[in-house]
Parts: sequence; C-alpha cells; structure tokens
Amino acid sequence: MNYHLIIGDKLLSSWSLRGALALELAGASYDETLVKLKQPDTRQRILAFSPSGKVPLLKSPHGLIADSLAIAEYLAEQHPEARLWPEDVAARAQARSACAQMHSGFLALRSNMPFDLSRDQALESIPLEVQVDIDRILALWAECRLVAKDSGPFLFGRPTLADAFFAPVAVRLRTYRVEVPAEAAAYIEAIYQWPAFQAWQKAGLAEREG
Repeated sequence: MNYHLIIGDKLLSSWSLRGALALELAGASYDETLVKLKQPDTRQRILAFSPSGKVPLLKSPHGLIADSLAIAEYLAEQHPEARLWPEDVAARAQARSACAQMHSGFLALRSNMPFDLSRDQALESIPLEVQVDIDRILALWAECRLVAKDSGPFLFGRPTLADAFFAPVAVRLRTYRVEVPAEAAAYIEAIYQWPAFQAWQKAGLAEREG
C-alpha cells in the first residue's frame, strides 16, 4: 500500500514530523511533497493539496486524511502488524489519552517555544504558563512509563505513536535547553537516537543550510 504525505518544512513543522514518524512506525512505503512554510503563497499551495489548508495531509487509497491524529489512527488500523499502539489495554488507553492531550493542549508551550530543529538557546525566562505545561508533560511521560509493559527507553518501552506525538516536545525541551529530571532527559535522548527521527532531523537541518 503506497501513500503520499504532504508536509511543511522539516526544520519547522512539528505536525508534519508526527505524520512522518507514524508512517515510519507503520513500515509503510510513501512519497512526500514539501510545501515551504511562511511564504506569501504558502496557504495557496497547501490548499492545492489539502482542503483544510493545513499539513500534514495523507493521500491514501481510501481518500485524503487530514490531521496528524487522524493519520495516526488510520495507519494503526491499516497496519495492525506494526503494533503502532501498545498491546496492553491499559497502556494503549494511556497512550491514546497522552496523544489526545498533546494534540489539543499545551498551547502556551507551543506559542512561546516554536519548533525549530536548528535552535540551541534557552529562553531568558520561562513564563509561568509555559512551566505549567512543561510540568504536566513531564508528569504525563511518567504516567506512561508506569503502565509500560515493554522494556526500552521510549514511553511504552518500544517506539509507538505516543513517541511520534511527543518527539516535537522532546525537540523543544532540548533546543530551548530546558532542565529536566534524569528520566525525562533519557527519554529525550532516546528520541534523538531514534533512526526515524534522525533522518528527519538531518533533512531539516539540510533545509537550513540550503
């Protein structure tokens, strides 16, 4: 089954990263089209592919699928052999809950710490509302680890869709030099050592150099 993923800049698009990591987890064959963000014609170019005017968008044999969470659920359904969600019922429920919270929340973090793979500089000070988001995210990661049944450094041991959704947060915490507890730092390092993420990171940094 072949797919086509419409994305924004790999350097800047955290939502696109989630869609790409989900496809990598599924072991799916796919092509991609990159629409450069923050250009005068960006919205017009995205609308040529995506009626929602947003990325990522997945072109699938079953039609167009907009939104990274919808893409993730679709791929989990189409590729059950890939085990994109944890197999244990409690762990799977927690993983879905964590992804939904990440998908719809943490607006202060998103607004004050924009995603940029090339950044390496702390904020002068972390606003209170951002620290609240960071604290909740760290607690959420710990909650995931408590119900994990598989061994390994990711939220549920092995990589799952939860890691696809929190990889952009790991990037933010590292690129903004946020101090985190040892367990969270180890998880962030696991994301940075994940081959699927490393391939995206390399391509994103190459965009900046280009």
